[in-house]
Amino acid sequence: MKDLKTPINNYLHYCQYQKRLNEKTLKAYRIDLRQFLACFPETAPSEITPEMLETFIADLHQKYKPKTVKRKIASLKALFHYFEYKDLLKQNPFHKIQVNFREPIILPKTIPLRILETLLSTIYDQLFQAKTLHRQKSILRDAAVIELLFATGMRISELCSLKPESIDLCDQTVLIYGKGSKERKLQIGNPDVLRLLKSYKNNFQKTIQDCGYFFVNQNGRKLSDQSVRRIINKYTVLAAIDFHITPHMFRHTFATSLLEADVDIRYIQKMLGHSSINITEIYTHVDMSKQRSILETKHPRNHFQLSLM
Repeated sequence: MKDLKTPINNYLHYCQYQKRLNEKTLKAYRIDLRQFLACFPETAPSEITPEMLETFIADLHQKYKPKTVKRKIASLKALFHYFEYKDLLKQNPFHKIQVNFREPIILPKTIPLRILETLLSTIYDQLFQAKTLHRQKSILRDAAVIELLFATGMRISELCSLKPESIDLCDQTVLIYGKGSKERKLQIGNPDVLRLLKSYKNNFQKTIQDCGYFFVNQNGRKLSDQSVRRIINKYTVLAAIDFHITPHMFRHTFATSLLEADVDIRYIQKMLGHSSINITEIYTHVDMSKQRSILETKHPRNHFQLSLM
């Protein structure tokens, strides 16, 4: 029987149990490949032609943003590489087409430092004013979450997945397991953040031990991505901040602030856990906008009074 369903399911099984890809990547593969299957349900892998792929990709460009299209094409390329490996086709049709397109540069959104300071100040005000132990502990956890996001630039998924043994408060380090199971170790450089984390750990010691994760929710379970978003939104409202803040913006603010402080981009790359410096270089565009502002307002030539022809 001619179909793509069985070989695609076999490939997804291979990705899960042999390549051991994480659930997030598997979910993206399932979405992308089932979309492809819906277009060619009764076509064998060997019958897919370069022209069919070109038509499919052109249709993707009509429906999605370049970044999403790029991901979907990568999913397809990986699938056809598997088909090639399993001898399900004589020639990989991707070898016959060129897929090159430039993604528009979307500058990462950062949190203005004055707004970030207001947010943190509001959290600490709430902590000092807390009238019950339960409320005090809850705000202590919220403060630790937000401070660690900004102190390390880690992803929200990395923060929620932190194990208690990954944070060494004596050594002042955090061991982070990033994308592709890559490890990186970051120093906690601020003494106030370190004291806060120690206080959080002391107050939640048993719950952390029972849960197996460093950050826990009110039910003693692992803190979720959605819970972190709610925490940020809660204090944004309390601080009367008219500015939408997402967890990932702490990461962007961390990187941009270090770049503006003349930290070598290669160090920033390692701290962010980027596999390629090309990914980190997005922050140089932010730095260039600052550079433009400086040169337009601070350069002495701007203050010369000259009579020009």
